[in-house]
Amino acid sequence: MAKRGLSIGDLAVRTGLSVSAIRFYEARGLVHPDRNAGGQRRFERSDIRRLSFVMIAQRMGLTIEEIGAALSGLPEGRTPTKRDWEQLSQKMRAGLEDRIAMLTRLRNKLDGCIGCGCLSMEVCALYNPDDAAGENGPGPRFITTDESIKRAGTD
Repeated sequence: MAKRGLSIGDLAVRTGLSVSAIRFYEARGLVHPDRNAGGQRRFERSDIRRLSFVMIAQRMGLTIEEIGAALSGLPEGRTPTKRDWEQLSQKMRAGLEDRIAMLTRLRNKLDGCIGCGCLSMEVCALYNPDDAAGENGPGPRFITTDESIKRAGTD
Protein backbone atom coordinates (compact mmCIF):
# COMPACT_ATOMS: atom_id res chain seq x y z
CA MET A 1 0.00 0.00 0.00
CA ALA A 2 1.23 3.49 -0.84
CA LYS A 3 2.50 5.49 2.09
CA ARG A 4 -0.10 7.94 3.34
CA GLY A 5 2.05 10.94 3.98
CA LEU A 6 0.29 14.10 2.82
CA SER A 7 -1.00 16.38 5.53
CA ILE A 8 -4.22 18.26 4.91
CA GLY A 9 -2.14 21.42 4.42
CA ASP A 10 0.04 19.69 1.82
CA LEU A 11 -3.06 18.45 0.03
CA ALA A 12 -4.54 21.96 0.09
CA VAL A 13 -1.40 23.39 -1.50
CA ARG A 14 -1.32 20.68 -4.20
CA THR A 15 -5.03 20.94 -5.11
CA GLY A 16 -5.65 24.65 -4.58
CA LEU A 17 -8.52 23.78 -2.23
CA SER A 18 -8.90 25.29 1.20
CA VAL A 19 -8.41 23.07 4.22
CA SER A 20 -12.08 23.57 5.09
CA ALA A 21 -13.12 22.39 1.61
CA ILE A 22 -11.04 19.23 2.01
CA ARG A 23 -12.68 18.60 5.39
CA PHE A 24 -16.08 19.11 3.73
CA TYR A 25 -15.25 16.54 1.04
CA GLU A 26 -13.97 14.16 3.71
CA ALA A 27 -17.22 14.55 5.66
CA ARG A 28 -19.13 13.67 2.46
CA GLY A 29 -17.04 10.52 2.00
CA LEU A 30 -15.17 11.65 -1.11
CA VAL A 31 -11.73 11.13 0.46
CA HIS A 32 -10.76 8.82 3.31
CA PRO A 33 -7.61 9.86 5.13
CA ASP A 34 -5.97 7.79 7.81
CA ARG A 35 -4.92 9.32 11.10
CA ASN A 36 -1.39 9.15 12.40
CA ALA A 37 -0.51 8.44 16.06
CA GLY A 38 -1.05 12.13 16.84
CA GLY A 39 -4.53 12.11 15.30
CA GLN A 40 -3.53 14.16 12.24
CA ARG A 41 -5.05 13.33 8.88
CA ARG A 42 -2.75 11.68 6.34
CA PHE A 43 -3.77 11.46 2.71
CA GLU A 44 -2.52 9.35 -0.17
CA ARG A 45 -1.00 11.11 -3.15
CA SER A 46 -3.85 9.63 -5.19
CA ASP A 47 -6.22 11.87 -3.22
CA ILE A 48 -4.86 14.76 -5.29
CA ARG A 49 -6.44 13.14 -8.35
CA ARG A 50 -9.69 12.33 -6.51
CA LEU A 51 -10.07 15.93 -5.37
CA SER A 52 -9.14 17.22 -8.82
CA PHE A 53 -11.94 15.06 -10.21
CA VAL A 54 -14.32 16.49 -7.58
CA MET A 55 -13.40 20.06 -8.52
CA ILE A 56 -13.92 19.44 -12.24
CA ALA A 57 -17.15 17.52 -11.73
CA GLN A 58 -18.59 20.30 -9.57
CA ARG A 59 -17.69 22.92 -12.15
CA MET A 60 -19.57 20.81 -14.69
CA GLY A 61 -22.67 20.87 -12.50
CA LEU A 62 -22.58 17.45 -10.88
CA THR A 63 -23.89 17.24 -7.33
CA ILE A 64 -21.84 15.99 -4.40
CA GLU A 65 -24.08 12.90 -4.37
CA GLU A 66 -23.39 12.18 -8.05
CA ILE A 67 -19.68 12.68 -7.53
CA GLY A 68 -19.71 10.43 -4.46
CA ALA A 69 -21.53 7.71 -6.39
CA ALA A 70 -18.93 7.89 -9.15
CA LEU A 71 -15.98 7.82 -6.75
CA SER A 72 -17.47 4.91 -4.81
CA GLY A 73 -16.43 2.67 -7.69
CA LEU A 74 -12.77 3.45 -7.15
CA PRO A 75 -10.73 1.14 -4.91
CA GLU A 76 -9.82 2.03 -1.35
CA GLY A 77 -6.39 1.30 0.03
CA ARG A 78 -4.56 1.57 -3.29
CA THR A 79 -4.01 4.11 -6.01
CA PRO A 80 -6.66 3.76 -8.73
CA THR A 81 -5.27 2.47 -12.00
CA LYS A 82 -5.96 3.77 -15.48
CA ARG A 83 -8.50 0.96 -15.85
CA ASP A 84 -10.26 2.04 -12.64
CA TRP A 85 -10.63 5.57 -14.02
CA GLU A 86 -11.83 4.21 -17.39
CA GLN A 87 -14.57 2.23 -15.63
CA LEU A 88 -15.64 5.35 -13.71
CA SER A 89 -15.73 7.25 -17.00
CA GLN A 90 -17.87 4.60 -18.71
CA LYS A 91 -20.42 4.70 -15.89
CA MET A 92 -20.67 8.50 -16.09
CA ARG A 93 -20.69 8.85 -19.85
CA ALA A 94 -24.45 8.61 -20.49
CA GLY A 95 -25.27 11.17 -17.83
CA LEU A 96 -22.63 13.54 -19.16
CA GLU A 97 -23.91 13.11 -22.72
CA ASP A 98 -27.42 13.99 -21.50
CA ARG A 99 -26.09 17.14 -19.80
CA ILE A 100 -24.17 18.15 -22.90
CA ALA A 101 -27.27 17.67 -25.05
CA MET A 102 -29.39 19.77 -22.68
CA LEU A 103 -26.81 22.56 -22.55
CA THR A 104 -26.60 22.49 -26.34
CA ARG A 105 -30.40 22.80 -26.63
CA LEU A 106 -30.36 25.68 -24.15
CA ARG A 107 -27.60 27.47 -26.05
CA ASN A 108 -29.33 26.93 -29.39
CA LYS A 109 -32.78 28.01 -28.22
CA LEU A 110 -31.47 31.12 -26.48
CA ASP A 111 -29.27 32.06 -29.42
CA GLY A 112 -32.21 31.69 -31.78
CA CYS A 113 -34.53 33.80 -29.67
CA ILE A 114 -32.16 36.42 -28.31
CA GLY A 115 -29.99 36.49 -31.42
CA CYS A 116 -32.76 37.49 -33.84
CA GLY A 117 -34.03 40.36 -31.70
CA CYS A 118 -37.57 40.04 -33.02
CA LEU A 119 -39.20 39.27 -29.67
CA SER A 120 -42.23 38.05 -31.62
CA MET A 121 -44.45 35.76 -29.57
CA GLU A 122 -45.74 34.27 -32.83
CA VAL A 123 -42.41 32.96 -34.12
CA CYS A 124 -40.21 32.73 -31.01
CA ALA A 125 -38.76 29.24 -30.52
CA LEU A 126 -39.46 29.45 -26.77
CA TYR A 127 -43.13 30.39 -27.14
CA ASN A 128 -45.65 27.81 -26.01
CA PRO A 129 -49.15 28.55 -27.38
CA ASP A 130 -52.01 26.95 -25.45
CA ASP A 131 -49.44 25.24 -23.22
CA ALA A 132 -48.85 22.49 -25.78
CA ALA A 133 -45.61 21.58 -24.01
CA GLY A 134 -47.56 20.86 -20.82
CA GLU A 135 -48.99 17.77 -22.49
CA ASN A 136 -45.48 16.27 -22.39
CA GLY A 137 -44.94 16.81 -18.65
CA PRO A 138 -43.95 19.49 -16.18
CA GLY A 139 -41.04 21.88 -16.37
CA PRO A 140 -39.16 23.58 -19.19
CA ARG A 141 -39.73 20.86 -21.79
CA PHE A 142 -38.12 22.69 -24.73
CA ILE A 143 -34.75 22.61 -22.99
CA THR A 144 -34.71 19.68 -20.56
CA THR A 145 -35.86 17.03 -23.02
CA ASP A 146 -35.04 16.15 -26.59
CA GLU A 147 -38.69 15.49 -27.41
CA SER A 148 -40.25 17.07 -30.47
CA ILE A 149 -43.08 19.08 -29.02
CA LYS A 150 -46.22 19.48 -31.07
CA ARG A 151 -47.12 23.13 -31.05
CA ALA A 152 -50.63 24.46 -31.48
CA GLY A 153 -51.41 25.23 -35.11
CA THR A 154 -48.32 23.39 -36.47
CA ASP A 155 -49.87 20.00 -37.30
